[in-house]
Amino acid sequence: MNKLSLSTTAALANGVNMPRVGLGVFKVEKEEELITAVKAAIEIGYRSIDTAAIYGNEEWVGEAIRQSGCNREELFITSKVWNSKQGYEAALKAFNTSLEKMGLEYLDLYLIHWPVEGKYTETWRALEDLYKEGKIKAIGVSNFQISHLENLLKTAEIKPMINQIELHPKLTQTELRAFAAKHDMHIEAWAPLMQGGLFENEILKKLAERYGKSIAQIVLRWHLQNGIIVIPKSTKPHRIEENADLFDFELSQQDMELIDSLNEDLRVGPDPDNFDF
Repeated sequence: MNKLSLSTTAALANGVNMPRVGLGVFKVEKEEELITAVKAAIEIGYRSIDTAAIYGNEEWVGEAIRQSGCNREELFITSKVWNSKQGYEAALKAFNTSLEKMGLEYLDLYLIHWPVEGKYTETWRALEDLYKEGKIKAIGVSNFQISHLENLLKTAEIKPMINQIELHPKLTQTELRAFAAKHDMHIEAWAPLMQGGLFENEILKKLAERYGKSIAQIVLRWHLQNGIIVIPKSTKPHRIEENADLFDFELSQQDMELIDSLNEDLRVGPDPDNFDF
């Protein structure tokens, strides 16, 4: 019916191929739990792992990669520079620290975690230089609104290849997605399942019954059919496997639109226009 699989990738603006489904490790604060989750994901077939300096678990991600026995070249590893480390010199140091913690020679993707006013354009310059040096395969941003992107593009030599944002059926971000498409920028969803906030939704329950899938699988499939990269977070191997089982069905156009109609511009995370951390 469709030829997508867990190894399906999205071609970024520079030609780098990024897996369309990855594992997020936000708030996984126990070493053994994280290592087990990452190793299980790699064994199932995941090749993309998304972490960040602020998560405090980069070292464990690196350890899990080593224990998995998977070739580094097959993996796509993302991390992010935290707000307190923004600015040109500070971002360069933060990147090197992340690399050291993970025990890696390079990152596949490095993101500015939040658009810290007065800092993010200089931070971006640091990312551009690291990219030119070959230490990062692709660079991007996270939680950037259209206004932040417009400002960044005034001085950027290289356009962000990714904008990782909160996105799910209750927050569909259609304007931001259209802006990204216009600038050849892929959208990646964090909290693609609204951190579990969708699991009691009656419309999604009915769709799950009709397709013989879980609500999580219905929602993740909706993301994929919208061209959105997803990084659902789970530490349970059976859930990690379930979140990857998205490729033997296809949502109808009518059902895609039905899920679109759930939008309420509702966030579970901070507002990128109004945060103080």
